[in-house]
Amino acid sequence: MTNLFARFAKEEDGATAIEYGLIAAILSVAIIAAVSGVKEELNETFESVSGELAANNTP
Repeated sequence: MTNLFARFAKEEDGATAIEYGLIAAILSVAIIAAVSGVKEELNETFESVSGELAANNTP
C-alpha cells in the first residue's frame, strides 16, 4: 500500500495537465479583456465613419 502512495506522489503527469489548463484559462481571460477594450473603441470609430458618410452623402 505504501508503494502505491509513493508512486502516486512521484507521478507528475496530472500536475502538468493542470498547469497547462491554468495557463490556457489565464490566457483566455486576458484575450477576452483585451477584445472587450478594443470593441468599445472600434464601435465608436465605425459610428463616426458612418455618420461622416451619411452627412457627406446627402444631396
